[in-house]
Amino acid sequence: MKRIAVFPGSFDPITKGHESIIRRAIPLFDKIIVAIGVNAEKSGFFSVEKRKQWLVKVFENDPTVSVDIYSGLTVDYCKANNINYILRGLRTSADFEFERSIGQVNKKMYPSIETVFLLTTPEHTALNSSIVRDIIRHGGDARSFVPDGVNFKD
Repeated sequence: MKRIAVFPGSFDPITKGHESIIRRAIPLFDKIIVAIGVNAEKSGFFSVEKRKQWLVKVFENDPTVSVDIYSGLTVDYCKANNINYILRGLRTSADFEFERSIGQVNKKMYPSIETVFLLTTPEHTALNSSIVRDIIRHGGDARSFVPDGVNFKD
């Protein structure tokens, strides 16, 4: 059986922290699907199409990484696509507590699923999409916080 992982998130926008987790996970899985979750009750800062375009560009040279868009529960997406691993990055102990709860509920709903946690590298611990959006919203230069290939002007 292939080891297929989904790395779900809003990626609004993708950060260097996200990129690091995905790149470090590539050797662990046969395929990683970076799945942009769409929440009908929230409008993103950047369009879903723009986020997908950036992700495809960032991982264009990584044939085992693909990008998809989904709505609903991540665990249902996994069931529908025969995915047995959910990849998550942990920055802090608060992230762990939150992700552990979700992982345990997912396991109850879909016993075949395993949640795999990777710790962020120290230089990315404070980084998240909300901070990047705030920098952009206030006219700051956020290029050092996002991967090469993410261009806010196109």
